Amino acid sequence: MSRVPGWLLRHRITIEEYLGDSSTEPLYGPPVEVRAFVDEQTRAVVSPGGESVTSSSTAYAPPGTTAPPLSRVTLPSGRTTKVIAALPRDGGGLATPDHVEIQLQ
Repeated sequence: MSRVPGWLLRHRITIEEYLGDSSTEPLYGPPVEVRAFVDEQTRAVVSPGGESVTSSSTAYAPPGTTAPPLSRVTLPSGRTTKVIAALPRDGGGLATPDHVEIQLQ
């Protein structure tokens, strides 16, 4: 297994894991700071529900990073956004950099 080299993870993002909804608002876990590479580029992606949605940013994080859909993420710019999907990218033993691709609203 080959991981994304640490020197490529130039940014720090804060992830607050989505836990569900209360009667008045969404519930989030404690903030966790994660090293990542953030690409602020707009593109079309497919949500876990199968809808085509627009992603304004993508964060590439180390394997094992947890970011369920609807989790709150604060980017290095200070902008707060939500997770559309977090996709593990595993080369299956090939010499590719394994990582988690976090698609953000």
